[in-house]
Formats: sequence, C-alpha cells, structure tokens
Amino acid sequence: MNQPISPELEPGLSLRKITHICYGLFSLAMISAGIFGAAAVAAVILAYVKRGDASGTIYASHLDWVIKTFWWGLLWVVLSALLTTIFIGWVTALVALVWIVHRLIKGWLALAGGQALGHDY
Repeated sequence: MNQPISPELEPGLSLRKITHICYGLFSLAMISAGIFGAAAVAAVILAYVKRGDASGTIYASHLDWVIKTFWWGLLWVVLSALLTTIFIGWVTALVALVWIVHRLIKGWLALAGGQALGHDY
C-alpha cells in the first residue's frame, strides 16, 4: 500500500526550506532598500507557485502571509510615493516600512518555531 509522502520528506527542497527562501528573498529586498527589489517579486512568485503544494500544512499560512505582505506593502508604498507631493508621504512610507519589517520578522520567527500564522492582518 502506498503511503502519501510527507511534505518534509519529498525529494528536493522541502516546503519549510522554500518558505525560508521566500522570507529571505523578501528580507533581502527590504535590507537593500529596494536595490534588490526583484527579490521581493521572486519571493511572491515562489509563494504563489508553492501555495497549492502547501495546502493543509502550516506552510500554507506562511506563504499566504508573504503574499499579503507583498501586495499590501506595495499598495502602501505606491500611495506613500503619491502622497510625497503633499509631504505626508514620508510619514506613511515610514509606517509602511515598519509594518512590512514587522510582518517579515513575525512570520519568520513563527516559521522557525514551527507555528502556523493566524489571520490577523
């Protein structure tokens, strides 16, 4: 009788490692102040690609977390750029930056602890 293979025992990169890679790529984009912005795009693409494989595991919540952090962060950065014309954009950009970094740290620490993330956005 064939037993389904645990996501951790699949050949190649495990979902855990892929999720760490997503957080790492996104963090690289943030640390480089956007110089490596393509890394954040790569992180979200990887998260979308692996989200189906992660369904039903704790990693699904992490991949959703990365995806939502990317899109909400992008929205607030774009709005902040527009708001710089009335000088409030610098404040909203700082708030958006702190929010993104907070979510990356919170998610990565939860992943390291083997915990799924809730839906507190």
